[in-house]
Amino acid sequence: MRLEDIIRDSGVLEVKGNPDIEITTVCNDSRKVAPGAMFIAVKGHDTDGHAYIGKALEAGAAAIVYEEDSSVASLLQNDNCHPGRSEGSVTFVKVSSSRHAIAIMAANFFDNPSRKLSLVGITGTNGKTTTVTLLYELFMAQGYNCGLLSTIANYVGTRSSEAVNTTADPITINSLLDEMVKAGCEYCFMEVSSIGVEQERVAGLDFKVAIFSNLTHDHLDYHGTFAEYLRCKKLFFDNLGSAATAVINIDDRHGEVMVQNTRAKVETYSCKGMADHTCRIVEESFEGMLLRIDGREAWTRLIGRHNAYNILAIYSAAMALGADPEETLIAISKLEPAKGRLEVIRGPKGLSVIIDYAHTPDALDNVLRTLREIDRGKELICLFGCGGDRDRTKRPEMAKVAEDYSDRIFVTSDNSRTERTEDIMEEIRAGFSPKGLSKTVSIADRKEAIRTAIMLAPSGAIILLAGKGHETYQILGTEKRHFDEREIVAEVFKQMQINE
Repeated sequence: MRLEDIIRDSGVLEVKGNPDIEITTVCNDSRKVAPGAMFIAVKGHDTDGHAYIGKALEAGAAAIVYEEDSSVASLLQNDNCHPGRSEGSVTFVKVSSSRHAIAIMAANFFDNPSRKLSLVGITGTNGKTTTVTLLYELFMAQGYNCGLLSTIANYVGTRSSEAVNTTADPITINSLLDEMVKAGCEYCFMEVSSIGVEQERVAGLDFKVAIFSNLTHDHLDYHGTFAEYLRCKKLFFDNLGSAATAVINIDDRHGEVMVQNTRAKVETYSCKGMADHTCRIVEESFEGMLLRIDGREAWTRLIGRHNAYNILAIYSAAMALGADPEETLIAISKLEPAKGRLEVIRGPKGLSVIIDYAHTPDALDNVLRTLREIDRGKELICLFGCGGDRDRTKRPEMAKVAEDYSDRIFVTSDNSRTERTEDIMEEIRAGFSPKGLSKTVSIADRKEAIRTAIMLAPSGAIILLAGKGHETYQILGTEKRHFDEREIVAEVFKQMQINE
C-alpha cells in the first residue's frame, strides 16, 4: 500500500521524503522490521520506540513515523542517510501523537476492517470477559460467523490464538479484524480496557455497539486516581459515532455519566428499576438461575446477581443488533459459563470448590455474596491473594470484603511478580479487624494454601479460590510458571479419596 494512503487522517505534521513509496507492513517493534516496512516510534508506558529508530533503519525500514524531533534530528541533517542506505531512501513522517497515529495508520493499512463487520465493545471493571465470550458463543450458536478479542483468547471463527493484553495494540487488533473479514465473520465482540482507551489503542475503530457494565476500584496503579480511571472509561463513549448504540447499566451510579457527551444512541438496562431492558431473578441455585427478562422467563446456567447483569447486557446488546427476543433467550439458556468464572468442582465429603477470577474488591464481594445467598447453611472459605506491581490500595479492601462474608480465610500469593509475596500479604492483612485476623491463615505458597484449605474444610463446605480464574500460570519474579488450580484441586481430592 502507498505510504500516502496509510498516513491519511493520522495527524501528520510534516513529511520529508517520498510519500508515494510502497509499504509492505507497519510495525512498532524494531525486531519485526523488514525491508519495505514502516516503523512507528510509539512512546509506551515502559519503553520509548524512538530509541529503536536506528535498529529499524538497519533492518531496512522504508519509512519512519515519529513524534519527537530530537530522535531523528541527526538523521535528517544527513539527508536521511544511514549506513548502508542511499541518500533520501527513507521517508520520515512527523506526527502530533504517535499513539494516535499508529491506531489510524493500522486501520488504514488493513483497509479499515472494523467498518466491514459489526464491532461490539464492552468496557467496565468487572464482567467484560464473561460478556464478550458469551456474546460470541450466543451469535455463533445462532449460525453467525464471529470473532472474539478477549483477555482469555482471540478467535477468528473457531480458530483461536493466545491473548496477551485485555486490549491489544492497534496493529494486532486491525490485523485480527482483517482476518475476521477475510474469514467471513459478521460480528466481532471485544473487551475494551481503560488503559487501552487512554493509550488510544481503539482509536480509528468503528464500533456498532458499546456496552458499559460497571465501574469500581481497579487499575489505580496506572491511572493514579479514580476520577482519571472514570475519565478514560467515559472517553470510549465520547468517541462513538452517531450511528453507534451505547448500552448502559444504569444501576451503576456512573452509568449516566458515561454517556453525557456521547453522540451515540443510548439504551439502558437494569436489574433494579425501570430501563429499556430489565431483569429479575426468580429462582437461583448452584445449577443456575431462572430470570425474567423484559417480561419473558429464561433459564441460565450462570449463577449470581452479577451474572444476571452480564446476561442482561448480552440480551440488550443483541437487541441493539436487531436480534429476535425469543430466539435470543432460547440461545441464552444453552450458554455455558466462561472458564474460571464461578466454576464449580465437586469433591468428597460434599465439598464444593469454586474457581473464580475475582481480583477486585467489588468482584470478590459479588462472588462471596452469591455463594452466601445460595447456601447459607454451609461453611464458606475464601482463599485469595493480590497481584504484585499492581494497584496496592485495593489489598486491604479485599481483606474487608473477605472478612464480611467468610467463615475462614486463607491469604496467599497470586501473581506476585517482582514484589515480595510476604509484603503483599502483609498489606492485605492490614485490612482485617482483630476478629477477621482470628479466622485468617497466611500461607505464601498458593498450592500449599489450596491443599490446606481443602483438607481442613468440614463436610459440605464451599471453598472459593479467587483471583486466578482461567489462568493456568503464576508469575513469580519475572518467571511465568505453570499453575492450574483445577489440577491442584483434582490432586487433593484424589488423595482424600485414597485416604478414606
